[in-house]
Amino acid sequence: MNRKPIFDAVRRLLGRSFRTAEVTALDQATDRAIGQTTDQAPPAKTARRIGPNGVSLIKRFEGCSKRRADGLFEAYPDPGTGGDPWTIGWGATGPGIAPGTVWSQAQCDARLEADLVRYSAEVARALGEAPTSQQQFDALVSFHYNTGAIARATLTRLHRGGDFIGAAGEFGKWVHAGGRRLSGLVRRRTAEAALYRGD
Repeated sequence: MNRKPIFDAVRRLLGRSFRTAEVTALDQATDRAIGQTTDQAPPAKTARRIGPNGVSLIKRFEGCSKRRADGLFEAYPDPGTGGDPWTIGWGATGPGIAPGTVWSQAQCDARLEADLVRYSAEVARALGEAPTSQQQFDALVSFHYNTGAIARATLTRLHRGGDFIGAAGEFGKWVHAGGRRLSGLVRRRTAEAALYRGD
């Protein structure tokens, strides 16, 4: 199918050229529309997974911190609260992670892998059928990994509604922890928004 007339019409309506994420979203929407008009069964859904860019972003900001001289990693307090939630490895929190918790590098890596499967599934569920590029998905998984807020965030609602520009602008609102604006969160949200936009 020649998609150029569709893209040209939408470009004229917008009054500007497309961003990379918008091209992907329009392509996906066109594919779905074409699929709905045929008698073919829809392709089997596969679980969405975070891509290498998203994993790299998470690792860059989480770091595998507090490595001891013996090569093991120990838990450390949340930088926003100075206490709970205690964190270890690549930003892992939850039951069993408290002062004195010690893990090996293999434990840190295995927990990250398991957490990314879970967080990816939660993001996919929150987005539903909304057109989402891999870069957008990666940025949203990183955001959710850090905040746990994908189900309630305004940026999710805007994304589902196709307002990608508005959604990208929402990342910068999530920069506070323990009632304080943290420069590390500002940097992370800036990086997530850039990945989401496809910059």
